[in-house]
Amino acid sequence: MAEPTAHTEAPGGHRAFPPFESQHFPSQLLWLALTFLLLYVLMARFALPRIGSIFAERSKRISDDLAAANRFKEQSEAANAAYQKELADARSRAQAIAGEMREKQAAEAGATNKRLEAQLHDKLAAAEQSIAGTRTAAMQNVGTIAAETAAAIVERLIGTAPNAQDVAAAVSDVSKR
Repeated sequence: MAEPTAHTEAPGGHRAFPPFESQHFPSQLLWLALTFLLLYVLMARFALPRIGSIFAERSKRISDDLAAANRFKEQSEAANAAYQKELADARSRAQAIAGEMREKQAAEAGATNKRLEAQLHDKLAAAEQSIAGTRTAAMQNVGTIAAETAAAIVERLIGTAPNAQDVAAAVSDVSKR
């Protein structure tokens, strides 16, 4: 006698996978539709508006950040331009001050140079006068010395002292040549 078998078993002792059995299809389709509809309503009413508001908020924050970055960029460019202008003005003022100092020092050096040249010229003139005076005195003494020397030589050669006027005339005659 055959053993009674449950109708859930497939012939040959193998049981079929229940979702693939055709008698379960209508209930599975109903639950699929209900689940899809419930999921769609939840997504449309709650999740998607929240996600959309998050995207809108992020987009607004990004655009605000970009606008702030552009403002800061414009401010930094304006500050950089002002800095460059101040730097150029400072350089020109420094060059003007340096030029004035060069001119002032050149004028002072020129005045000092003229003063020293005048002092040197005065000293040179005084030295030339002193030399001329010494030369004149020496030349006068040379005549006297030459006359005395000539008189001494003649006296030694001839044994008698010559006349002083004759010796002075002879020395004067020789010095004119």
